[in-house]
Amino acid sequence: MITEKCSQRRVLVTGASSGVGEAVARQFASAGAHVAIAARRRDHLEAVAAEIGATVIVADVSNADDCRRLIDEAAAALGGLDILINNAGCHHRGLFVDQDTDALAQMVDTNLRAPLMLSHLALPWLQQAPRGAIVNVGSVAGRMAVPGSATYSATKAGLRTLTYALAEELRGTSVSVSVVSPGPIATDFILSDIDAVTDLTFSQPMSTPEQIADLVLACVADGRTERTRPASTRVMTTLGYLFPSLPRTLRPLLAAKGRRAKARYRRK
Repeated sequence: MITEKCSQRRVLVTGASSGVGEAVARQFASAGAHVAIAARRRDHLEAVAAEIGATVIVADVSNADDCRRLIDEAAAALGGLDILINNAGCHHRGLFVDQDTDALAQMVDTNLRAPLMLSHLALPWLQQAPRGAIVNVGSVAGRMAVPGSATYSATKAGLRTLTYALAEELRGTSVSVSVVSPGPIATDFILSDIDAVTDLTFSQPMSTPEQIADLVLACVADGRTERTRPASTRVMTTLGYLFPSLPRTLRPLLAAKGRRAKARYRRK
């Protein structure tokens, strides 16, 4: 059913040179979609494109001019646009007070401003399609704030709120808007900088990029507003939002669990 609903559709995936974005692009291509992939690293994009037959567009979505060019080039190459996957992300970890202001701005520009701009620019194309879709790749950090990731949490919370607001604005039209909110994912986004990642992050079950890609395609197929993985993290973040003192109470136990998990990943 999911494959049938993705076949022959024209898809743009940002942050597609590796990790979740690459997995999403591969699954769309396998489903028979026409795919354009975007990121900053041309060599990585071309390696993926050679295997799946995708269109390559080199762009830095933190740059507003690149966002405008990206939508124009994707629509021209694909003959229109049916689906936008806002997956590109940026995370500079550490205490807020220790962060460089340029790093803070880059997270805002990549994680929030880019999806805002790209969605706005893509909507005229999506509204022309029989079934248009926007899927934003968020984070459980957008459901419950994570200490040591203040700006990242803020941008992902903003992205989640944007999703819900747009979904309501477009309800009853041919365009659906969804957000996928995963916990930690086994990619270089986390594993290449393991010592900088909080112990709290490693307390949650790790997903694979392919598992998150499954959720993205499922959202395109049925238009559900949000999917979160794993289920235990969804429950925990919901309770943490409703009862803010609960995360503070559990944090020492979760951090200890995360330290043990981090040690196992170091040994791999």
